[in-house]
This record gives sequence, structure tokens and C-alpha cells, in this order.
Amino acid sequence: MFTKTDIEKYFIAEKQESLLFMAIGLAAILLALAGLFIWKTNWWKGASIPLIAIACIQIIVGYTVYARSDAQRQQNVYAFDMNPMQLVQEELPRMQTVNRNFIIYRYIEIGLLLAGITLAGLFYNNPERQLYYGLGIALALQAAIMLGADYFAEKRANIYMAQLKTVLYKTK
Repeated sequence: MFTKTDIEKYFIAEKQESLLFMAIGLAAILLALAGLFIWKTNWWKGASIPLIAIACIQIIVGYTVYARSDAQRQQNVYAFDMNPMQLVQEELPRMQTVNRNFIIYRYIEIGLLLAGITLAGLFYNNPERQLYYGLGIALALQAAIMLGADYFAEKRANIYMAQLKTVLYKTK
């Protein structure tokens, strides 16, 4: 049975994962900067590109989710009590869009993972192309982290959407 607690749990978990996303992004930037300014190798020059680029995405997405989660949680808990049709008319379509987007993200992340693995494999034993090797390793690592995080977020979103659908059946 779908309850207000389920809504609370979903948005609290989203908020927690967004903090983790921001922390991973910050750590990736710090690692890239250390590589660029301390270790100063071509490998680190290459690795810093996807580390910083994807870290910016992680921080921006993490902050966006973190900043809006409380308001969404409160709005949906209120709607659960006062206007369950609002959950059906607004939250359910929003979650359907979120879940469709996860499919797109998955394909992009798998593509980036494969590109990173390919680069790393092609330039592993080539001392003159260590920039590409570093780029490939870091790209594969960041893509794998994003893929893993989105796997759990998608799983949580699917459960929440299934719970929302029970409200639809109750209001009919």
C-alpha cells in the first residue's frame, strides 16, 4: 500500500544520492587538478579531460536534484492527503519522463564506457599516446560510476512510479 512514507523515502534517497554525486564530482576535479599540477604527465593530461567534464555534470545534476527534492517531497506529501489526483496528473507523468530519460542516459553511459575501454585498449602499450590512454581510463571510470549511480536511481524511480500507479487505480 502506497503511503506518505513511500514519498518521503523516495525523495530522501534522491537527496542522499545527489550528495554522493556531488562528492564524487568534487573528488574527480581534485584528482584531475592534482594530476595536472603535481604529477604533470601526459597520462594525467588525458585523464583530466573526462574527469573534469563529467565531474561538472555530476556536480550540476547533483545540486539540481538536491535543491529541488525537499519542495517536491513536501508538494507530493501534501497532494497525497489533500488532492491525490494531483499525483496522478502531475507526478506520475513526471516520473514517466524521468524513467524514459534513464534509458537515454544508460545508452549514452554505455557508449562512453565502451569508448573509454576502446581508447585504453588501443593506446595501453603506446608510450607516445599516453594522453589517449589516460583519457580512455578516466572516461571509462566516470562512465561506469554514472552508469552504476543511474542504475540504482532508475530502480528506485521504477518502484516509486509503480507505487504512484496504485493511486491512479484508487481514484478511478
